[in-house]
Amino acid sequence: MSDRGYAERLAANREEKDEFFAEHPQSPIPPEHREGFDGLEYFPPDPDYRVEATVTVHEEPEPVEMETTASNPVRYLRIVTFSFEIDGEEHELAGYRQEGDDGAIFVPFRDKTTGQQTYHQGRYMELEPDDELEDGDAVVVDFNLAYSPFCAYSETFACPLPPEENWLETVVPAGERAPAFAESE
Repeated sequence: MSDRGYAERLAANREEKDEFFAEHPQSPIPPEHREGFDGLEYFPPDPDYRVEATVTVHEEPEPVEMETTASNPVRYLRIVTFSFEIDGEEHELAGYRQEGDDGAIFVPFRDKTTGQQTYHQGRYMELEPDDELEDGDAVVVDFNLAYSPFCAYSETFACPLPPEENWLETVVPAGERAPAFAESE
């Protein structure tokens, strides 16, 4: 897909999400903030942060306890590791699922924008591969789709925090920026 077509599709997705956040009863934005809400803040679409990653599948996934913004940790299974390059440097992110779940792969992460331009607890991505992943597969990890968890908007949500293995030592200026009115700044 051309960069232009990609940017247009991304803009449409962002518009749809803004509409949900502004109007939907299940929006994470507290009602008192909705009237003044005029859309989420994003970094401009950047194809450099749409990277090809090599997959390592964990045949016997290890359990990982993730702390949450509430007091109860949640248990995930580390099912894959994604290896990729950003600005010529190698990085890895683990992908998780909860036991018994076969939906999207959950990729919570922090980077050098965390607490600066992005939500101070980290951001999330979800990957939905078309087929079962196998060792050596190449998948696209698109940081332009990185988003703030619902707890960035309201303390009524409990959100898993990215484990230390998913703290990137680089700047990823892509995806959602920190909400203007984040509750727990």
